[in-house]
Amino acid sequence: MKIVVGTRGSKLAVTQTNWVIDRLKEKNPSVEFEVKIIKTKGDIIQHVSLDKIGDKGLFVKEIEQQLLDGGIDMAVHSMKDMPSSLPEGLKFASIPKREDPRDVLILKEGYNSLEDLPKGATIGTGSKRRKYQLLNHRPDLNIVPIRGNVDTRIRKIVDENLDGVVLAASGILRVGLEEKISYYLPTDIVVPAPAQGALAIEIRKNEPKIDEVINSLKDEITEIQVAAERGFLDGVNGSCHIPMGAYCEVDGEKIKLTGLYGDEEGKVLVIKSMEGNVQSPRELGIELAKLILKEYDSHER
Repeated sequence: MKIVVGTRGSKLAVTQTNWVIDRLKEKNPSVEFEVKIIKTKGDIIQHVSLDKIGDKGLFVKEIEQQLLDGGIDMAVHSMKDMPSSLPEGLKFASIPKREDPRDVLILKEGYNSLEDLPKGATIGTGSKRRKYQLLNHRPDLNIVPIRGNVDTRIRKIVDENLDGVVLAASGILRVGLEEKISYYLPTDIVVPAPAQGALAIEIRKNEPKIDEVINSLKDEITEIQVAAERGFLDGVNGSCHIPMGAYCEVDGEKIKLTGLYGDEEGKVLVIKSMEGNVQSPRELGIELAKLILKEYDSHER
């Protein structure tokens, strides 16, 4: 059996894809895998900030088209890049164990934490979710937009004379740059993006053999977290134009979900938590979204 795996061409995307393939080979030694690199709109348009080009799906549409056309058999994405609904005929296979979901600061030499940064320090991030939560904690910071892959963004500290940049821990850890991390941002200061650190393996529906191969990677706790966090994403109908985050903690049979939702200017930021049961994570996400939207609307009036 041969499985053709589609991925974006960035170093992180290829690393993630190879990580999945290596794990699948361990469990399914008789299966042959081939990697196919696919360019997406998000990769081609590099000079414009993401919220100006369009919406979630910037890094996935071309890959999904190849899945539907039969050019590839499965695709590996970052789950946080995935729109809330998939095209007809496609589905998520089992989800492997999540990497660290937090955001991190990579700072220029001499600084080791958020508290260390001098008044008015310049921090680079292209994400409104990161920007407004950092400003909520340190209103004096000067936050500037940056884009590019992991290496490019780290280089901008020197090239653009920044005091630091914010990135997802998972990407840094996956590409083996752990020593670059200065500080892990606690989830009570910066709520991560929904499903940050989790991988999405997308396949065609009605492919039981491929489904079975991928099922060997299934991680139940990650699946619960992703269901809750993406339930929240669906409930608020989130886009990349607004600050929005969700983080689920699993403790035995109980789960606690924290959600964040704000306006485009970051003037209103609503953060709330809710507890529920591992049996119904998605429902908890939708429930929390309703509660947060209600409070958000009362601020907007």
